[in-house]
Amino acid sequence: MSQNDRHIREALARIIELASEAVTGNESTEEEEGGEESEAGSDKSTPGCTLKHLPKRLLIKAAETARKINPVNAPHIGAMAAVGGAGEVLDPLRIAVMTAKYWGPSPRQLTVSFMETTPAALRSRIISHMNAWTRTACISFVATSGTGNVRISRGPGGFYSYLGTDILHIPSNRPTMNLERFTMDTPESEYKRVVRHETGHTLGFPHEHMRKALVARIDKNKAYRWFLKTYGWDKPTVDAQVLTPLSDASIVGTPEDQTSIMCYQLPGDITKDGLPITGGVDINATDFAFAGRIYPRAGHALATPMANGSAEEWSEAEDVAVEV
Repeated sequence: MSQNDRHIREALARIIELASEAVTGNESTEEEEGGEESEAGSDKSTPGCTLKHLPKRLLIKAAETARKINPVNAPHIGAMAAVGGAGEVLDPLRIAVMTAKYWGPSPRQLTVSFMETTPAALRSRIISHMNAWTRTACISFVATSGTGNVRISRGPGGFYSYLGTDILHIPSNRPTMNLERFTMDTPESEYKRVVRHETGHTLGFPHEHMRKALVARIDKNKAYRWFLKTYGWDKPTVDAQVLTPLSDASIVGTPEDQTSIMCYQLPGDITKDGLPITGGVDINATDFAFAGRIYPRAGHALATPMANGSAEEWSEAEDVAVEV
């Protein structure tokens, strides 16, 4: 087994471990009475996006759901061979981590509801930005007065989303996406930067800054100190959200792109060369092209990136029985 193969196996094993260890402490809030909070922004009290992960006990079930919805989500044979040695059989949990979460190439509408009382104009504005992806993709979002596939909270917890088809496993009384303090007074630039980014996760797109070439630019010790001081993140959280690269063997996409809407904005304070990872402020041409490949208006989905993120627990009694 080559050194690169060993690194891939170690990374996958670490991802599985971090899925159960990384804790962000984000909780949904009680329903508000329609009052407007202070506007959202990128200040230090509001961390950047946290890609949420299902509890470890649900990873295999979620992978089965993803494969039923879209068979292309199953790991490529080549990617699995790169992780397992000759004659080695991968355990189901490791295969689950390698399973993508895309909704499939057929046109689909995902319903959207809000956890708190939310003015109609604000609901419409958020959903319009979610639908920015439909410029090239065949997945769209529509409001519902009932319980949506996508459930948005504007309460404490920063910005986060679960990945793709994983949202089907979230109990109906919990949000699948969080947009802390978003109001009609929130700048349009934040709607483009945050809402469109979180919607990308709902579509199944992982964090672009987890690509190997970008992770390689980060000084781990500087990152640990900066995220602890700025956001209070511990080492496991920084590992899960920033420092554990996606395996190239599991990605069929575009070259790494630090201007992608799916890329964190990371300061030069934590990079080896002192230059920032600029991050994306809106869906760029590469993002649109990739979305068009995964969700073509006609054709087949192609890519299979891994899910990676922090886990949030609820009781097993709340687990959702998904019928596809």
